Amino acid sequence: QVQLVESGGGLVQAGGSLRLSCAASGDIYRLNTMGWFRRGPGGQRELVGTITSDESTNLGDSVRGRFTISRDNAKNMTYLQLNNLNRWDSAVYYCYAMVVRSSGFEYDYWGQGTQVTVSA
Repeated sequence: QVQLVESGGGLVQAGGSLRLSCAASGDIYRLNTMGWFRRGPGGQRELVGTITSDESTNLGDSVRGRFTISRDNAKNMTYLQLNNLNRWDSAVYYCYAMVVRSSGFEYDYWGQGTQVTVSA
């Protein structure tokens, strides 16, 4: 089995910053693409960004220039740096990873989510 655990969420004032972390553990042969989604109060899921195993990144239009995604392959972790936050960034942020397990098969895994709340 594989687990993804996010951390780093919380309450922050508009204009502030947070850093989210996601740790992957378990039966991991190789971590392929990792990324972050978010689900806001309206319930709509939005892609925040992705990062491939060779660290090519892609960020959503609404966060590009403010958020940065990175990873540490040695630690099986990915990070999301959130800068210049605004109230529309308030959401539950979910980490996901495409994991090749010891079986050789690739599966998608999701974390439980971490809440980010931006106050005016």
